[in-house]
Amino acid sequence: MGTWDVGPFDNDTAADFCGDLDEVAAGEREGLVRGALTRVIDTVGYLEAPESEEAVAAAALVAAQCPGGEPADPVYGPEELLPDLTGLRDLARQALGRVMTEPSDLMELWAEPSGASWRANVRQLQNVLLPQPPGEQFSLI
Repeated sequence: MGTWDVGPFDNDTAADFCGDLDEVAAGEREGLVRGALTRVIDTVGYLEAPESEEAVAAAALVAAQCPGGEPADPVYGPEELLPDLTGLRDLARQALGRVMTEPSDLMELWAEPSGASWRANVRQLQNVLLPQPPGEQFSLI
């Protein structure tokens, strides 16, 4: 496993996941993101790092389309256009919550003080994925 920084796309697994998104047909991309999120949510027992890294990348792609979200990594993120993923907000938030809950390999790997920046990045994603208060929702009219 190669990890070079603390961002959601800064590891081999996330980069491969984004490459997979680029290779599937446009109509299958939302399903691939949904699958990465639900696999983590549905995991009972020990959650392995590769599944978590995919879910964090998937959640970051959802968050990128939400108000306050950061754009996907221009180097390791997907190159192809993604569909509207904002309907996956709740799933993305749940997946991140599972990644940050024991037993989780990725959480253990980033538990040391040196993992504070990674944990802060995940918390930031979780905050972006929170539902907007009714008065702050965008109007389509």
